[in-house]
Amino acid sequence: QLQLVESGGGLVQPGGSLRLSCRASGVTLEDYRIGWFRQAPGKEREGVSCISRSGRSTKYTESVKGRFTISRDDAKNTVYLRMTDLKPEDTGVYICAAAWGPSPNICSVTPPKGDYAYWGQGTQVTVSS
Repeated sequence: QLQLVESGGGLVQPGGSLRLSCRASGVTLEDYRIGWFRQAPGKEREGVSCISRSGRSTKYTESVKGRFTISRDDAKNTVYLRMTDLKPEDTGVYICAAAWGPSPNICSVTPPKGDYAYWGQGTQVTVSS
């Protein structure tokens, strides 16, 4: 059974940076595409970024393009989300999720419902001065 654990969240000032980690256990992560989602108070959960199984395809929601970078290290069974130039509107619980699939080069930040079958508990990111 695949389990995901996020870490790296915290309180940061506007313009600051954080690196989130999503570590998998139970199975090898190389068979899964990974997405990062965020849940802000009073808002719908939104897809932030995703990375394909091969790592060759990455996607970002428009508001974080140029500021966030997703990467994966399958040897460490871990996916990272590097976040720079953070803004107050980036505040929320960041959750990673995994989806198994045969295609090595696809992922989506707006997946169909149920696409990502495995979810972590999330890590809180607060951007405030």
